[in-house]
Amino acid sequence: MPRERGEKVVATNRRARHEYAIEKTYEAGLVLTGTEVKSLREGRANLSDGYAYIDNGEAFLDAVHIPEYSQGHWTNHSSKRTRKLLLHKDEIVKLSHAISAGGYTLIPLKLYFSDGRAKVEIAIAKGKREYEKRQTIREREDKREAERAMRSRNRLGE
Repeated sequence: MPRERGEKVVATNRRARHEYAIEKTYEAGLVLTGTEVKSLREGRANLSDGYAYIDNGEAFLDAVHIPEYSQGHWTNHSSKRTRKLLLHKDEIVKLSHAISAGGYTLIPLKLYFSDGRAKVEIAIAKGKREYEKRQTIREREDKREAERAMRSRNRLGE
């Protein structure tokens, strides 16, 4: 059987880009059990409540919901257990300094398979205030309206 190639996205955290201002992203591996991998290959996961933290020089992912594998039995995993993240030591140091600076948090953006290995994209993010969220929505709508006007103008000019 040939090795898996490419990237297969399992879950994305769409709400994160609305709730947070993303500063920088990192790719991390995950330490998973066999039934977790099988459940992810079925395309089942939820990142909406998840967050990452650093404890004693190690990074962990918490509150990410990977449902139990339907074919599993007594070896099944608990759905919201804490999972270890695989990062280089210098990346962990950078993340811990950013978090300790205050106001920043680590959130998962995307869970995917890259060349057959489970990966998670985590981001250093700062929470947005309510008026910043409204401003982002307004800017997006203004941009969409301007593009629509340009398209209709170009159609009339032809």
